[in-house]
Amino acid sequence: MAKLVGSVGLMTVSLLVVGCTQTAGGPPPGMTAAQGQAYCTKLTTTYAEYVAGVSTAMGGVGVGGAQPDIDARVAIAQCQDGNTAAGIPVLQRELRNNKVAVPPPG
Repeated sequence: MAKLVGSVGLMTVSLLVVGCTQTAGGPPPGMTAAQGQAYCTKLTTTYAEYVAGVSTAMGGVGVGGAQPDIDARVAIAQCQDGNTAAGIPVLQRELRNNKVAVPPPG
């Protein structure tokens, strides 16, 4: 029984280590990391200007107004972490849902 508990504990720790060491998703297909980051910044600025104020700490322009919803905040944080492939589609959706034209990349 002790061996079973030890084995299960070791497997659990191994899974946790693997899950915590995965790297960020990177840019969307067809974009370099710099292009993905620039597009994320453009989307964040547009969101902050037309939908909800995003603090400068989150990459926004510090415009007042409503607070960004949780999906937008997570997407902005993903962009800041370099996972632009995950953040870009969410920010695009948030802009569309708020009837704001999505700026083109580039």
